[in-house]
Amino acid sequence: MVKRGSLTSTILRLMLVLIFISSSLAVYSIINLSFSLGDARAINASGSLRMQSYRLKLFLEREPHLLNEKINQFEETLDSEALQRSSAWYSPKELSDQYLLVIVKWKQMRYFIENNEKPLYTAALKDFVDTIDLLVLEMERFAAFKLRALVISQIIGLFLMLIVASFATRYTRKKMVQPILQLMDVANSISKGKFKVEVPATEYIELHSLGDAFKKTAAELDRLYQDLEGQVNEKTTALTRANNELSFLYDNLIMLHADRLDYKALGLALNQLQQFESLDFLRLVIEHDDHSIDTIEADTGWPTPEKYPDAPINLTPVKFNLQLENKNLGYLEVISLKPINNVLFVNFAMMLTRSIVIHNATEERQQLALMEERAVIARELHDSLGQLLSYLKIQVSLLGKQIQPEHKTEKVTSQLFDINEGVSVAYGQLRELLSTFRLTIKEPNLNQAIEVMISELRKQSGIDIELKYSLSQHLFASSQHIHVLHLMREATINAIKHAKPTKIEIDCFLADSGMIQINIKDDGIGVSHLKARDQHFGIGIMHERATKLHGTVKFDNNPQGGTTVSLVFPPQQEPLNG
Repeated sequence: MVKRGSLTSTILRLMLVLIFISSSLAVYSIINLSFSLGDARAINASGSLRMQSYRLKLFLEREPHLLNEKINQFEETLDSEALQRSSAWYSPKELSDQYLLVIVKWKQMRYFIENNEKPLYTAALKDFVDTIDLLVLEMERFAAFKLRALVISQIIGLFLMLIVASFATRYTRKKMVQPILQLMDVANSISKGKFKVEVPATEYIELHSLGDAFKKTAAELDRLYQDLEGQVNEKTTALTRANNELSFLYDNLIMLHADRLDYKALGLALNQLQQFESLDFLRLVIEHDDHSIDTIEADTGWPTPEKYPDAPINLTPVKFNLQLENKNLGYLEVISLKPINNVLFVNFAMMLTRSIVIHNATEERQQLALMEERAVIARELHDSLGQLLSYLKIQVSLLGKQIQPEHKTEKVTSQLFDINEGVSVAYGQLRELLSTFRLTIKEPNLNQAIEVMISELRKQSGIDIELKYSLSQHLFASSQHIHVLHLMREATINAIKHAKPTKIEIDCFLADSGMIQINIKDDGIGVSHLKARDQHFGIGIMHERATKLHGTVKFDNNPQGGTTVSLVFPPQQEPLNG
């Protein structure tokens, strides 16, 4: 019976041997370095002793009064820590003896100096310096010895590590790699459908467990192989259908986001879903924030007794809500005689929900961007043209006062009056323009903007202005708001200023023709004055704005008196009846 051990433990032991060798080398290197740190200082101190010996000779001959100071400096160097390391326990005997010899000879040299025996000091100086040179030489030899010992230790450590690495490589190849290669051969055999395999014997628990796992896997595969083809076909069919559904959803997602999301694009998506699932009837119901409902049906329509007398209308429609978080956008409704793929319809409804939400958010961002831009323009106009017109009005008034009475002719007075009147009219028109720009800054909602505008005009004029608004917000593009608002304000202000009405009615609705219609009706003096005051009323500008909306504006007399201004233009997308 094979005694089994742990592969991890074996690898750990090999790693520990390598770590021990490398750590030993590192420790020895650190110790060697710590003993070599003062070598350079010791050699420098020895060289300083030679220089000071010659300097003592010079002071002995020329400046005897400084000898004591120089002797103290010499002895401080001789007794320094760097040189005393020469007599430490780890220093060689030759180095210690040489250092003691230098000390002994220095005592003799000091005796010559203290007794002022110049000839004897000079005669002994060369021998003393040679002794110091021998000390330096011993220091260099000791330093070289330590360096050689460090190099040799590194070579020995590297050699040992190579031996261990070579052993580990051989051992790993024999005990680990070969069994793993045999297991790979077993795996290749299993992948080729050969499930009768023999796993290699090994003395390691991990490899043995892996071999047993291969053997059990092969046995299990051999047992399941008989019905594997049927399972593969079943899974392939399911995967193919799932792939087709994903491709269908992806294609429709690309189509819905490729261009403007309108009812035509939604209808095309419904038709593709109906064809993909072979459905009987399919429709999409969109619920707007103003509680209005639009319905989009597939090409087959939706069954009613009038349209499809033979249709299976007794079947209960299945609804899939278009809901994101707590907001309900409508539902997808389907009638089918065959079972319904709920997962596909849930994903399709989710895709429609997100597409509609993204479209609505994009429209809202565009409207907010336009409103912010209008606010910026309003501020710029107020800060530039508004101040300039106020300045001109003041200057014209001052100019009238500065003209001498004898020069103030009727022509001059008329021209000043015309200039002042023109500036006043321009300033009034600018104020009306700024008021219109500022109406839609708070909310991207045309109904609210019209309400704000009418509220201001009621306060300014005191006239009863009534609003009937029955239009869905989704019928308007963000670029249409400003034109509609300007045109309505212009028509209402014209009625207030020139028609002398007591009541104004504003009616906004969707006509049977599918066009948006806005009527501004007053009970004033009628439309006969319009041609004479065409430029003053800005009728041309109103026609220009109607053209930008791809619509028309017309002025009609009311049978009971007064004028009706009618604006008719198409919505941003074709409306549908709920």
